[in-house]
Formats: sequence, C-alpha cells, structure tokens
Amino acid sequence: MKIPKRLQPLVDDGLIDEVIRPLMSGKEASVYVVRCGDEIRCAKVYKEADKRSFKQAVQYQEGRKVRNSRRQRAMEKGSKFGRKQQEDAWHNAEVEALYRLARAGVRVPAPYGCFDGVLLMELVTDEAGNVAPRLNDVAMSEEQALEDHYEVMHYVKLMLVEGLVHGDLSEFNVLVDDYGPVIIDLPQAVDAAANNHARSMLQRDVDNMTNYYAQYAPQLSATRYAQEMWALYEEGELLPDTELSGEFADSEESADVATVLDEIKAVLAEEEARRARLKEAEEGDD
Repeated sequence: MKIPKRLQPLVDDGLIDEVIRPLMSGKEASVYVVRCGDEIRCAKVYKEADKRSFKQAVQYQEGRKVRNSRRQRAMEKGSKFGRKQQEDAWHNAEVEALYRLARAGVRVPAPYGCFDGVLLMELVTDEAGNVAPRLNDVAMSEEQALEDHYEVMHYVKLMLVEGLVHGDLSEFNVLVDDYGPVIIDLPQAVDAAANNHARSMLQRDVDNMTNYYAQYAPQLSATRYAQEMWALYEEGELLPDTELSGEFADSEESADVATVLDEIKAVLAEEEARRARLKEAEEGDD
C-alpha cells in the first residue's frame, strides 16, 4: 500500500520496513499494521490536536508536568511552542504509561518508542496470528464474564496502585487474546493524586466495564469496585496484592452542615476583621 505521509520518516530511518495495511481509525489516532525487520507490529499515528475528536483534553491534562521548566511555562501560556510541547507530552504520556503499567503487571501492548507523533508497539494477536478483537466484538459465557471482569478490576487496581487512572476505559479500549483482556489506548491516562477528576474517571472506567460484563453476568451490577479501590487508595492501603471484594459500605456518618457553615462564617469574619485593620492602618499613615 501507499505509505502514509506521517509514516514515511520512520520508513526512511529504517524503523519501519513495510506498511502492510490500515488497522483502524479512531477519535485520536489511526493505526497501521507494519513490519519491522522480522516482526509484525502496529504504528499508532496520533491525529493533530485540531483534527482529534477526543474532547475535554484539558481535563485529562490537569496535573501533568514536564521536567523542563521553560517547556512547562510555555505549555501554561499556550504559545505556539507551548502547544507543540503539549502535543508531545500527550503522545509521550501513552508511552510512559505503557512502560509503567507493564512493569506493574498490567497486560498492555509492549511499546517500542514514540517517534514524531507515531507510537510503535506490539500488535496483539491470537495464536493463529490474527489481530485480537476488541471486547465489544466478543460474546462470552457467564463464567467467562465473571473471570474476565475480575481480571480487568485487578488491572484497574494495579493502575491505581501505580498512581494512574485510565480515564477512557470501555469495551472499545480492551482487546481479548487467547490469554484474556489487554488494556489499550492510554494517552489520556491521568495522575490519580494530581488530577481533581481522577476519582470520577475511575468510577466511570469501572462502571463502563461492569455494565458491559453484566450483560453476561447480571450479578456484577451490584459490585462497587471503584468505591472500594478509591477508599483504600486514599487511606494508603491499596497494594498490588490487595484482594478486592467488590463490596463497599457507605459511611453512616451524616455531614454536620451546621458546623461547616459556622466554620465558613468564622473564616469570613476573620477576613473582614483583617481588612478592617489594614484599612485603619492605611488611614493612620495618611
């Protein structure tokens, strides 16, 4: 096939020997099956920011920092240079997440590097060499649904232990090979400690996966893995070997609204008094 413009530099540099065929095109990237030496891999070509349909990028980038302070300032100012750095950070976030999660024991495609907005990584296949299907294209028994759901919850837990939340996890971002689920698509992965939306994103990720598997195992609808994981995470008690039950009891302690309001009023009164003292001091100087 004709070599796509964005892949030509990698062919010229010998990183790709042959572009075999397009694999898929999504909201943030197009993926191609490529040959690198004797290995068949995939090349994920990220779309430019103005051509991506992935929304709320700012929400996902909250809490992300780069080591170079000049680049960080440029990103915050939104200059042309800053936007370029922000795009590079978006691409590199997936590579870094893949390496981190693979080390943590999460099943993800093996990354081979990101080059000018193109991520080279493992092509997940079955034993016959066919591309592994997405979870939404797979039917299963109740027993298999229960087993795979627990496995995915285990991976979500390991991600959170590593300080990451996928942020866009669904049946469309999970492949299924002969050994079970494989988590994919991680450029939007967020820092659980630094992103204020991390908890709600974790809840959405878990809900998406639970709702899908519950089609085959309805009893999964009653599980509360997100709440259980987040509570343990906040207490510093979530570990790689933590056994999850899927159960969680809401706190029975009701919020003391009156006390909270009194504290707010006290802070406001203190601030008002401070401003009054400053005004008196300024008038005294005159």
